[in-house]
Amino acid sequence: MSDSLSRRSLFTAAAGLAAAPMLPLAGAMQPIKHPSRQRMVLSLAAYSMRKFLAPKYDGDGKMDMNGFVDWAAELDLDGVELTSYWLPASPAPEYLFNLKRQCHYAGLAITGGAIRNNFTLPPGEKLEAWFTHVENWINWYADLGAPAIRIFAGVPPKGTSDEEGIRRAIPNLERACDMAAKRGVILALENHDYLTRIDRLLPILEAVKSPWFGFNLDTGNFFSEDPYDDIARTAKYAVNVQVKVEIRPTGRPKEPTDFDRLMKIIKDSGYCGPIVLEYESSEDPYKAVPHYLHELRTRM
Repeated sequence: MSDSLSRRSLFTAAAGLAAAPMLPLAGAMQPIKHPSRQRMVLSLAAYSMRKFLAPKYDGDGKMDMNGFVDWAAELDLDGVELTSYWLPASPAPEYLFNLKRQCHYAGLAITGGAIRNNFTLPPGEKLEAWFTHVENWINWYADLGAPAIRIFAGVPPKGTSDEEGIRRAIPNLERACDMAAKRGVILALENHDYLTRIDRLLPILEAVKSPWFGFNLDTGNFFSEDPYDDIARTAKYAVNVQVKVEIRPTGRPKEPTDFDRLMKIIKDSGYCGPIVLEYESSEDPYKAVPHYLHELRTRM
C-alpha cells in the first residue's frame, strides 16, 4: 500500500472516533479523550479558493465545488472541507450524492462542512429561522457523509452584554446539537467574531451539555497578546482544526504562523482528526496552497 493510501486510510478510524459519543451525556463538555496512538489527516477548506469559487462554473476563471474537488485531487491531501457558501442554497439529493461519489472516486474524504448562523439572538422569528437553516444543513451534510459541521455562536445584537450573549448561546447550541444527534453529526463551535476572545469562548465550551458538541479550533482567530497560549488552552476541546498561515496578536501586525510551535501544541494536546488548511492570505492560492500543505504535511 502506498504512503498516500495509508494516510487516507487513517481517516476512516478518525471519522469513526469523531462520530462516537465520547462525552458524558449528562455533563458539560470535557476535554476530548483520544486514543494513545495519534492520528491526523490533512484537508483543505473550500474557503481557501473563495476568490475563484462561484455557484456555477462560468468558464471565466471561476470554479464550482466540483471544480474545487478536481483541483484538490491533484494535491497531497487526505480530504476536503466543503463550505456551504458555494453549495446550492437547497441542494437536491442527487447533487449531494454525486458530489459525495466524486470525492470518493478522487480518494478524498469529506472531513467536514461549514455554515454560518447566529445563536446569540433573543427568542423570536429570526432565531427560529437560524434553527431551520442549521437543521437543513445538518441533513444535507449528513447526506454527504460529513462527520462534523463548523458553526458559529454569532454576534449579539447591539446593547447585549457579554453575559447575556453567552447565556443565550448555550441552550441554543444544545438545541442544535439535539438536531445534529439525530443524524450523527458533530457541531463544532468556532472561535469566530464574538468568540475570538477566550474569556467569552471558554464559558460556552465548558457549559454546553451534548456529546455531539465540540470545538472548531481556528488558529488564526484568537485576538490576544499571545494567540498560541489561547490555542494551547483550548486544543483539548477540538474536534476539528483549521490552520491559518498567519496569526493576529493584538497590538501588533499579522505574523506568519510558526508551524513548528503550532503543531507541537496540537500534538501535545493529543488531538486526533483533520488538520484543515484554510488559506486567507494575499498570495495566489494556486501557488500558496500547495506550499503550505507541504509545510503542514511535514509536521504531522
